[in-house]
Amino acid sequence: MYRREQSFGIQMLSVQPDTKPKGCAGCNRKIKDRYLLKALDKYWHEDCLKCACCDCRLGEVGSTLYTKANLILCRRDYLRLFGVTGNCAACSKLIPAFEMVMRAKENVYHLDCFACQLCNQRFCVGDKFFLKNNMILCQTDYEEGLMKEGYSTQVR
Repeated sequence: MYRREQSFGIQMLSVQPDTKPKGCAGCNRKIKDRYLLKALDKYWHEDCLKCACCDCRLGEVGSTLYTKANLILCRRDYLRLFGVTGNCAACSKLIPAFEMVMRAKENVYHLDCFACQLCNQRFCVGDKFFLKNNMILCQTDYEEGLMKEGYSTQVR
């Protein structure tokens, strides 16, 4: 199933003293503050551009907002409400759509589950890992498995 995220950028602009005050899309009052936000081709007070679910100020939590079903949302709430959840390939438990994950081919893992499935060694950024028979393996366990199978690990 193809899912298209409706994400939009947020710009913080300084108000020029010699320009006519702009109207806020949230409260309909004139923006007389030093800064304003521009999003969805409209202008907003910093306090008025908020997530419809958690009320966080979207200008503070990032430079992107999400819209769906006439809601303006932060990334976390957008994914919580409309994201795709799945199961971890290692522990089979649910992975919420907003949670950070690791991927190996079509497999998805919790960050804590992304470890060698034989020795439980956790991987750091840049570490080599191998996917064999749908199992994540560290280099040592992968090479030991190849030796047991009679294959050579020498690079030609």
